[in-house]
Amino acid sequence: MDYFLKINKNILTYSLIILIVIPIFGFNFVIGFIGNILLLLFLIPLLLVLLVFIGLNFFKSKINQCNNCGAISLGISQTCTNCGENLNDISKINNLDKKPSESTIEVQAEEIK
Repeated sequence: MDYFLKINKNILTYSLIILIVIPIFGFNFVIGFIGNILLLLFLIPLLLVLLVFIGLNFFKSKINQCNNCGAISLGISQTCTNCGENLNDISKINNLDKKPSESTIEVQAEEIK
């Protein structure tokens, strides 16, 4: 009997827990509890992927590239760390607060024969 208890200690423990929990709380509680655990196992990785996506987009919006030398800056400084070029001109180009009428391109149509 000791050999059986040593080998099957986990099975015995889980079966005792199930035999105690089911009569007290019922099958509905056990099924709901297992369903919630499985739901968390699927939703936590999805939440982590969403947080990584938001973080990457945040850092992507802060990246500036120098027009003079091509060095990449995270937007912390106002001058390029490589060549000393002013990076404020880049922020004016990347400005999203422009009016649409300022950024439209005039195109003249030509008749093709």
